[in-house]
Amino acid sequence: MTSEASPAKRRGELRIYLGAAPGVGKTYAMLGEAHRRLERGTDVVAAVVETHNRKKTADLLAGIEVLPRRPVDYRGTRFWELDVDAVLARKPQVVLIDELAHTNAPGSRNPKRWQDIDEILDAGITVITTVNVQHLESLNDVVTQITGIEQQEKVPDETVRAADQIELVDITPEALRRRLSHGNVYAPERIDAALSNYFRPGNLTALRELALLWLADQVDAALAKYRADKNITDIWEARERVVVAVTGGPESETLVRRAFRIASKSSAELMVVHVVRGDGLSGVSAPQMDKVRELATSLGATVHTVVGDDVPSALLDFARELNATQLVIGTSRRSRFARVFDEGIGAAVVQESAKIDVHMVTHGAAKRGRTWSSLTPRQRHTTSWLAALVVPSTICALIVWSLDPLLGVGGESALFFVGVLIVALLGGVAPAALSAALSGLLLNYFLVHPRHTFTIAEPDSAITVAVLLVVAVAVAALVDSAAKRAAEATRASREAELLALFAGSVLRGADLDTLLERVRETYSQRSVSVLRVQDGDDCIVACVGNDPCATVQSADTAIEVGDDEFWMLMDGKQLGARDRRVLTAVAKQAAGLVRQRELAEEASRAEAIARADELRRSLLSAVSHDLRTPLAAAKAAVSSLRSDDVDFSEEDTAELLATIEESIDQLTALVDNLLDSSRLAAGVVTPELHRVYLEETVQRALVGISKHSTGFRSVALDRVKVDVADAVVMADAGLLERVLANLIDNALRYASDSPVRVTASPVGDRVLIAVIDEGPGIPRGAEEQLFAPFQRLGDRDNSIGVGLGLSVAKGFVDAMGGTIQATDTPGGGLTVLVELAAADEVS
Repeated sequence: MTSEASPAKRRGELRIYLGAAPGVGKTYAMLGEAHRRLERGTDVVAAVVETHNRKKTADLLAGIEVLPRRPVDYRGTRFWELDVDAVLARKPQVVLIDELAHTNAPGSRNPKRWQDIDEILDAGITVITTVNVQHLESLNDVVTQITGIEQQEKVPDETVRAADQIELVDITPEALRRRLSHGNVYAPERIDAALSNYFRPGNLTALRELALLWLADQVDAALAKYRADKNITDIWEARERVVVAVTGGPESETLVRRAFRIASKSSAELMVVHVVRGDGLSGVSAPQMDKVRELATSLGATVHTVVGDDVPSALLDFARELNATQLVIGTSRRSRFARVFDEGIGAAVVQESAKIDVHMVTHGAAKRGRTWSSLTPRQRHTTSWLAALVVPSTICALIVWSLDPLLGVGGESALFFVGVLIVALLGGVAPAALSAALSGLLLNYFLVHPRHTFTIAEPDSAITVAVLLVVAVAVAALVDSAAKRAAEATRASREAELLALFAGSVLRGADLDTLLERVRETYSQRSVSVLRVQDGDDCIVACVGNDPCATVQSADTAIEVGDDEFWMLMDGKQLGARDRRVLTAVAKQAAGLVRQRELAEEASRAEAIARADELRRSLLSAVSHDLRTPLAAAKAAVSSLRSDDVDFSEEDTAELLATIEESIDQLTALVDNLLDSSRLAAGVVTPELHRVYLEETVQRALVGISKHSTGFRSVALDRVKVDVADAVVMADAGLLERVLANLIDNALRYASDSPVRVTASPVGDRVLIAVIDEGPGIPRGAEEQLFAPFQRLGDRDNSIGVGLGLSVAKGFVDAMGGTIQATDTPGGGLTVLVELAAADEVS
């Protein structure tokens, strides 16, 4: 009996609807696509669709099979999560799963929903999902800066990039705010807070631009990958890119400005490229290139350096690699006569540019001629051999046809001597020797008796030929020696320029990956990696490009740092010895960056230890006053009660006992805060986030305050007004209770006779909690210092109400992924705002 191997299961396709902001219609678009597929006969089911009580969205769900969700119980609360097993058992062709960045409840199959989706895709099922741009990992810090809200639910960019289709769902900020005002996004009681916070026009515009730019980059990367996979080198004008070639000469700034104007007209990306000749014969001073870099940076252009012996080819290869559509170069400096023999770089670029539009820009340095030193070695070599043949023949013809009657043999020999010197000065011993020998033969055959024969009748003629040969060889040798030294100097200049380029990147704060990318681009490599060899194990510590080399043997070019620990491996064209000298220095820089990073990590750990030690010292020096005060009060009360000299009444005894109790409560609160500060400094606070109802937590905080309060503070609790509606946040209940207790207690202490209000309002996927008092407030500019520890200790004025409790509150909020800030209460007072992630709605 035989059996055929079953073919490998094809992975399902992933389609993502990317939203610029909440409420733009991602889920609605996803359901519309589902109905279109159902009409085509596709088996579509909905596993998770969050309608958020939006009627139009809920209506669109009708007609689609909905799979039940899986209940997950956690700390007395039931959550309804995606049932992966149910989806795999049902095996639909397409499944709808909303909110890609969702965090699953503890106890679920996977921590994140995108991990659930990955399993379903592996089963060959197509998934359609949604995500907002603010949840992308790479944009988290940018979104936080724009909106002031740090997103807790994030999805790796790689997961979204791996999608087979990404469709942007976007509407104008005005339209979204209008949709919000009409109640199509949130419930009426949440509209005003949303419009005045997260959904401000500036926020929405910035988020929209982020989404468009991120998606454009992904489309660009996908196009580059497709072109590389298909080996497409033709220019596709999908996006305008302008490359301007500069030499570092006086015309470079003119070219960059002209290219900037060209790029601006089509909103194109501008790149400045400087080709360093591989032979080092076209060096440029660092100050000149620094001016060009400074100008390019001010215009928003990027500056690149590539190495190539053939400048036109190197320039065009760079432009094609970046899929550039336009190339700006300067007109030739060569004279018209010089261009007869060598058309120059500009003409060669135009001929080979194919679909790249080439702009030839005139400048002040054009047509200034070309010096002998600017010729390539091959051009100089060819010119010297031609001169060795042409110069003696020309002199001979000149003498025979016109000067023979006027000159004797001595004068004619002198003319040949001058011609030999000219050839010798051009360089090359062999051409000079040929010129001398040819000059002697022509002189002997045409001008020395007997003429038209090579017979030498007089010894003077033989001596003349010999002298010509010796002088020619000697002068040519000297010229060659000087040329070699000049070439070595220019090569050293070229190496210095490259070293300055790479060293400058490091000095400007470039990290290891940026340095390697600069090396990859400069030497036109497919990938560059840094390999570390320790105890016989090879480990890649950094890499750029595709398919980096993992072993020394697999690299086309391997550069050893010299310590038998680090290697810089390159995949691409093999590089010669002159490039290896530069790369060895760069490899040492890369190894230095690795060690610097490790030292920075060690320093960070040492700094943390130092901070903890400093905290311990601060605790010892700072708490003395707060410890002594309640201890002294308690001791005085106890001593009075134990005294036999005074007979206290029941009221006096009760008052003394109340003093003891209040002092002990103060000590307990102080010790709790000190312990919490130590835990925060040591980094051992690990909150367990789950759904927390604010109403219950605030009431527990008030009960805790009342238990540890006597006298005026018991009465003060009547001043607290709570209005948090049905707000639910993702938080650690114990930590949040401590935060609210400290904030409310602080407000009661320092805002005497003032009402204290505790409110909560949703803002997007966050909840804004406010503790508001109408007391004296704090001095302007002291908002940041408010949450620093020990602000009320020592001899400072304690009336402003800053103490250790607020420092603990900030630490706990930070640990829960929230933010806390202080601001003025309109009309006077202090308002402390706490932002936490809103809990998902439970179906």
